Amino acid sequence: MKTTDKVRIMIYVSPTVFRYKNYRFLFFSREELKPHIHVASPDGEAKFWLTPKVELVKSVGFSEKQITELKKVIKAHKNEIEIAWKKHFSD
Repeated sequence: MKTTDKVRIMIYVSPTVFRYKNYRFLFFSREELKPHIHVASPDGEAKFWLTPKVELVKSVGFSEKQITELKKVIKAHKNEIEIAWKKHFSD
């Protein structure tokens, strides 16, 4: 497999929905059906449910302050995330 093929596979498997500061908001393909978003940065990782409300599932490395900020960002982008979720997982 060529390097470019590996890059394409990673993009498909972990598509970035958007970026905010040094945070990447993404999906992991073929993980589970309940709508959620992952957040990754050099500081750590987190996973949030989108429904019925934005709620932290798990976090490693982020402070309480960062989690609060991330939750606000997700709420502000919830519609965009849900549209991206439907588009990505309907293919």
